[in-house]
Amino acid sequence: MTNSLPPSPCDLLVLADVIITQDDARTVISNGAVAVTGGLVDRIGPRPEMERAYAPADRLDLGGCMLMPGLVNGHTHLPMTLFRGFADDMPLMEWLEEHIWPVEFQLTEEMLGIGAALGCAELIRTGCTAFLNGYFHEQVTGDAASTAGLRAVLGEGFFSFPSPMFPTAQACWQTIRELHARYADNPLVTTAVTPHAAFTVNPEELAESFELACELDTPWQIHLAESPAETAVCVEKYGRRPLDILHERGLLTRRTVLHHGVDLDAREIAIVARTGARVVHNPVSNLKLCSGIAPVQAMLDAGVTVGLGTDGAASNNQLNMFRDLSYAALLGKLRHGNAAAMSAQSVLDMATRGSAACLGQPGLGRIEAGHPADMIALDLSGPNMQPAYNHVSLAVYSATGMEVCMTMVAGTILYLFGDFRTIDVKSLQAKALRASRWVVSQAGK
Repeated sequence: MTNSLPPSPCDLLVLADVIITQDDARTVISNGAVAVTGGLVDRIGPRPEMERAYAPADRLDLGGCMLMPGLVNGHTHLPMTLFRGFADDMPLMEWLEEHIWPVEFQLTEEMLGIGAALGCAELIRTGCTAFLNGYFHEQVTGDAASTAGLRAVLGEGFFSFPSPMFPTAQACWQTIRELHARYADNPLVTTAVTPHAAFTVNPEELAESFELACELDTPWQIHLAESPAETAVCVEKYGRRPLDILHERGLLTRRTVLHHGVDLDAREIAIVARTGARVVHNPVSNLKLCSGIAPVQAMLDAGVTVGLGTDGAASNNQLNMFRDLSYAALLGKLRHGNAAAMSAQSVLDMATRGSAACLGQPGLGRIEAGHPADMIALDLSGPNMQPAYNHVSLAVYSATGMEVCMTMVAGTILYLFGDFRTIDVKSLQAKALRASRWVVSQAGK
């Protein structure tokens, strides 16, 4: 006679050689398993124990692989994937004003959809399961994300000056409300309010848009202190640095997400920490546009929640979070003159739990009972992934993103060993070629 209970049912039992959980204790489990039911993690533990405890409807044996939370891209512009390589090797303001803005103001919804779908495919292939977006006609990106099975937070961008999308900033408010209502019942897609920047949206309209974010209870995201050049423009226009413009109007709270933060000084970092605003670090984009290296370790030391993002493929030129993981760690050491700065664990925290907080979805970025089953697996067989002394170090310093062999959102597998299950990649390649020709044709106008 035994007292053992019968195995519990679950939808899926995922088995892996190593599991990086990113739970509060940052537990790493060797020869582990995760039980998934109803899109959530039911339990996690050692493989022998889990196989005794569960009778799964399906099993996924990822022998030779490392399981970890899906990465969360805290800042991107998915449709701008169409501009990958279109305007390289120039500083931020010239890049925006002379090349990007003239063409993107002519974008059609068809072109936006191709860029968004291409971006979704790249995110899935490189292990990203959720992203915070900002662009135009955001329903196009939302629908692309829903089709692909990714989580998305959508931000309809606006300026104070007229654009082809909106003649005024206020004209965007109704679109934002409609976007919010459109995805109110969507389990994967939510919204944010997204003024472009402190130098393109005047202080009064920044404040109005923040009130809208409070009304809708969404994040409020903005490019801020992206470069010294941006700061100089704000000082010339308003006699204030970008952060002070927001702080003086009470626009720094826990719902505030500041993208870049390259030109934040010690006084400003203390203000960000005190108010609870979050910052998303975009190291590769900041390098490519020669914007500078953000003082991220100083932010972390001050208690600021920091996420990680790729920015758009137009200024990166990838949407591969693993590349930004590595750059964030290495540049942080150089920026602070300290090899111990920006440790592998702190950077992985940024790309998972930190970015999840920036999306307003703190349940993401971890493999833990009761949390969404958003997970990725990395093949450990490549020579660059051996030997394996520290698996967090492998993920940050050694992985390229091409080791990703499985991507899962809410318990649904989106990609497995080369098979895209939600996107027709071959058809998408043909559409991308057509879109690139369209971009070139518009550039000369």
